[in-house]
Amino acid sequence: MTALTLEALSKAVAGGAAAIRATTRLEPAGGPADKVFPPTYVKEGRAETKYALEERRIGARTVQTVLLDSVASQANRFEEVILEGWRRGELPIPVVQVDFSKQEGLADLEQITALQAPHRIADALLRDSTIGGVPFRHTDIGKEITDARPNAATAIYKYCPTALVFGVWDSTGPKGGLGAKFQRSLVSEIVGIDVVTGVKTASRIDPTGIQTKAGPIFKSKDPIQDWTVEEKEAELAKGKPVEFSRKSGGDGKKGSPSAINHGNIPPSIDAQAGGVTMDHAIQTTVLTLAGLRRLRFQTDCAGERIAPERRDEAEIAARTALAALAVAAIVYQRENDYDLRSRSILVAKEPLTLEVVGRDGGEPAGFSLSKKEASELLKAAEQAARKLGFGWDPNPVNLLPAPKLAGLIRKSRELASSGEAEGED
Repeated sequence: MTALTLEALSKAVAGGAAAIRATTRLEPAGGPADKVFPPTYVKEGRAETKYALEERRIGARTVQTVLLDSVASQANRFEEVILEGWRRGELPIPVVQVDFSKQEGLADLEQITALQAPHRIADALLRDSTIGGVPFRHTDIGKEITDARPNAATAIYKYCPTALVFGVWDSTGPKGGLGAKFQRSLVSEIVGIDVVTGVKTASRIDPTGIQTKAGPIFKSKDPIQDWTVEEKEAELAKGKPVEFSRKSGGDGKKGSPSAINHGNIPPSIDAQAGGVTMDHAIQTTVLTLAGLRRLRFQTDCAGERIAPERRDEAEIAARTALAALAVAAIVYQRENDYDLRSRSILVAKEPLTLEVVGRDGGEPAGFSLSKKEASELLKAAEQAARKLGFGWDPNPVNLLPAPKLAGLIRKSRELASSGEAEGED
C-alpha cells in the first residue's frame, strides 16, 4: 500500500472523490471477553440503562450496539492531538489562545487555545478576552472572524482552520444566533458491536467500624473543621443545628456518617451502568470532500481579492491544506491510542488505511500514512497553498483575559474552595 501523496490528495479534493474514510476494528485491551464501560447519559423514556444503546443494520444482520465515543468527543480527541503536534512544531497551523500565565491566581491555566475551548474560535473565553486592551471581537481579527461565512471563509482559514474541519457556529458573537455556521468536515465515532449489558457491584467496609447510628453529623460553624458531632459547635439556621450535607463528594443521606464518607456501604448491584461485553468495536471516520468544496474563498490571507482566473486553483489549494490537516488529525489520534476513559481502553486490530471514496461506487483506493508522513504532507500542502496566497502563520495570536473574565474565574474558584458547589440551592 502506497503512502498518500499531496498530488493524490489534491486530485481527490479537486473533485476526484467524494470522501476519505478510515474504518478500524478495535477490541478491549484486556482481550475480547473483557468488559468496557461506555459513557453514561440521563435515562429517557423506557431506557433500561444509562448507555446509548441502539440496534443497527450491519451486513445482513440487525445487531445491538452501544456508543463508546461520540462524534463530539472524537472531535475533542482530534483537537487534542493536533494541539500537541503544534506545540512540538510538527503541525504548523494558526492558533488563537488566551494567555493566563501572568494572571494572579490563574497561572496554572497557562494558555487555553481555540483547540480546547468548547466553541472553538467562537467561544466566550475568546470573546471575553482582549488584544492590546481591546475586546477581541472589536479588534481587526475579531471583526474578520465575525464577518466570515461559508462562501467567504478566508478569516476562519487564516486564524482557526481547525474550525473549518470540526465545525463551528458563531452563536456567541455580535450576530447572536444569526452568526455563521460551518458544518463539520471530519466526523468520527466509536461503536461497540453485538453488545451485552452487565452489572457492577459496590461496597465499602469501614475499618474503624463507624456506625450509621453514630450521627447526626452537623455542619461546623468553623469552616476549617467542616463538620462536627457536637450540637454546640454546629452552624445554626433558624435556631437549629444544620445537618451536614455534601452535594458533591458525599455518598450518603444528610446528617449521616456516609455524608462525610465514613461508615460502611452495604454491597449493591448497579444494572444501569454496569459495563458491556461485545464482539468488537468499530471506529468510523469520514472526511467529506464534498463539504470542503462548499467552502469558498473570495480573498486571500492578505485580504486581496482573488482574480477570477486564479480562484479555482487557489480554492483547491486552500481546501487541500484543510484536508491534509484533517488527515493528520486521523493519523495522530490513531497513534495516541484509544484510552477513552476508566475501564474503556481499546486497541486496534489492523493497520490504519485511508480510503479515497470515489463518486461512482467503485472500489475505493487505499493509502497508508505514518505520523511523520502526515506532518510532511500538511507542510507540503501549506507551502503549495502559500504560493497562491493561503499561507499560515504558526505563531499564536495571544489574547489576555479581560479583568471581568479573570475576576469571574477567581470568584468561581473561591466558591469551589469554600465548599459552595454549584447546585447547593
